[in-house]
Amino acid sequence: MSDVFKRLRIGYAVTASFCTFRRSFEQAEILREYGAELIPIMSEHAASVSTRFGTAEENLAKLRSIAGRAVITDIAEAEPIGPKGLTDIMVVAPCTSNTAAKLTASITDTAVTMAVKSHLRSGKPVVLAIASNDSLMGSARNLGELFNRKNYFFVPMVQDDWVNKPASLVAEFSMLPNAIEAALNGIQLRPIIYHSSP
Repeated sequence: MSDVFKRLRIGYAVTASFCTFRRSFEQAEILREYGAELIPIMSEHAASVSTRFGTAEENLAKLRSIAGRAVITDIAEAEPIGPKGLTDIMVVAPCTSNTAAKLTASITDTAVTMAVKSHLRSGKPVVLAIASNDSLMGSARNLGELFNRKNYFFVPMVQDDWVNKPASLVAEFSMLPNAIEAALNGIQLRPIIYHSSP
């Protein structure tokens, strides 16, 4: 992987698609191995809800351990990211349809949406790793808006079960490092959407 990751300051935000946490954490570990500095952020729901995919405490501890620093979990902690120039790029992995809708509407009511808004004030790139069962239904309009919004880039997405869940899209998390490197160069990886075999 390119030396671009050495000392790259990545805001690494996690929202509440709990079933994709393991894949997200794996990529966070890889980015650290490449030499990136991670500023970890979790939405309030991601940080406080326990599910069969892990307790809230376990998930917080995991991200804290990977990043080597405390996880930002509220709006007040996230706000200084932009003014203090703490990040070179912002990643939201996973990014739920709820968070994508809020970003589309410039709603700032979680630690993650504040982190993105604060980061964007300097015109720096944001990479979204979408994970949603209704990406191609109710959420499609929001993704379409963000596709055309300056500074937003996407991790390529797969229709993970296009027979049984035809509207579902999930980021191919293994492509996150490539998506970050491309976004730093102002490039969107393509194809953006593809499907796996049934």
